[in-house]
Amino acid sequence: MFHAIPDGITAPKGFTAAGVKAGIKKSGKEDVAVIYSSVPASVAAVFTTNTMAAAPVIISRRAVEKGRAQAVVVNSGCANASTGPQGMVDAQAMAHITASLLNLDDAAVVVASTGIIGVNLPMGKIADGIKQAVEELSVDGHAAALQAIMTTDTQPKVCAYEFKLNGVPVRIAGMAKGSGMIHPNMATMLAFITTDAAVSPPVLRQALNEAVALSFNMITVDGDTSTNDMVCVLANGLAGNSELTAPNDPQYNEFVTALREVCTYLAQQVVRDGEGATKFLEIKVQGATTFAAAKQAAMAVAKSPLVKTAFFGEDPNWGRILCAVGYSGVGAEPEKTSLAIGDLTIVTAGMGTQVDTEALKKIMAEHDIVITIDLGMGSSEATVWTCDFSYEYVKINGEYHT
Repeated sequence: MFHAIPDGITAPKGFTAAGVKAGIKKSGKEDVAVIYSSVPASVAAVFTTNTMAAAPVIISRRAVEKGRAQAVVVNSGCANASTGPQGMVDAQAMAHITASLLNLDDAAVVVASTGIIGVNLPMGKIADGIKQAVEELSVDGHAAALQAIMTTDTQPKVCAYEFKLNGVPVRIAGMAKGSGMIHPNMATMLAFITTDAAVSPPVLRQALNEAVALSFNMITVDGDTSTNDMVCVLANGLAGNSELTAPNDPQYNEFVTALREVCTYLAQQVVRDGEGATKFLEIKVQGATTFAAAKQAAMAVAKSPLVKTAFFGEDPNWGRILCAVGYSGVGAEPEKTSLAIGDLTIVTAGMGTQVDTEALKKIMAEHDIVITIDLGMGSSEATVWTCDFSYEYVKINGEYHT
């Protein structure tokens, strides 16, 4: 079992962090963050599949391939994406500046950026910000670091837990940013996870892939996959547990469960803070032939603008849900399909049933709503999380650049 603990990203032993105001954001808020492990750590990451990947993604992919890292540097307010050769130079410079200040190799630093695409980094401000952040590194710097990675987020996304591996107390923590341009694969956002567990790089990589598959890759806000997505985990081993070196280790499942808990919590918080969101929607598809088919059907419903706007308007227009299932490509058969919103079954055998309209109205007025679709074709299931589309979503994105 594991339980929640305070202190955010610096809760695991050996980690410090800082977030500073470098003047990149027009708002004047924190915009440069550094996360640091006092000792080299195993590292694993999952990156965007967008072929227009930003320069920091390319630089960080190379760093993570080595399996060991010791620091993460992040800026918000500028994505450093679609910035050509200069963007690569700047991303590498971020790693070099951080590494020099911490007496590390450049390859020991993971780089991330988020913000407006097509704008070059203000490297003078970045360099000053990194220097200040390194000077301010502390176990108390977690809140400022979290603030520094946020853009259109309205809520912080952070969690930390303690659990045991082979009887040894171990800590794991994570923080994330993201509320728009959210869609797998992988989930569209930045997330950083720290743990003092001892885990070899190959095992950490497998564990992260498993955790991401059931968390960050199961969310969508608007169906757009960003150029800068990254989930990165550092495991420095300072807890003192016997190192996990193989997936068949008896403690592997305990670690993956904890990692998945962090990833799922952060992924759901991203959706809950979706740009302009007023509803948190959990879409469960069961009775599918395979997990992939269940996910495909659930994602079709979750991405449908008509479904999302119906829930914003609290209109139980179930025809839009079945329509999305029908065009999802999973070969659903109407006579086998049922649908429930909350605890009310409103469709059986592909046809609407008589329901208590007042009870349904109350469910539609709730913030958290579960939509359950049974395809009646097999025993596999999948759950996807999304939010509604509101007037505010259009306003936020219509004015994003200005």
